[in-house]
Amino acid sequence: MEGVALIFIGLLVLTVTIIDPISTVAASVYIASSLVLLISAVVSLFTGYKVSFLPFKLCPFIFLVSAALILAGGLQQGRGI
Repeated sequence: MEGVALIFIGLLVLTVTIIDPISTVAASVYIASSLVLLISAVVSLFTGYKVSFLPFKLCPFIFLVSAALILAGGLQQGRGI
């Protein structure tokens, strides 16, 4: 389910960026997507970090970087978030 959620977040951000990246709706999507990724990072930190499989240990960092990139991209649109 985590993979499906990540694909959905990515497609949602891509869709609003293609349609109108400086709208209020796009800014809301950027913020909501980043919050979901931050929450996923915290959950992964407490669950996946206990496993010895390296990709599970990298998930929190990947989620944090993804959230930061979405927010940075939203700020670069000129409107700001």
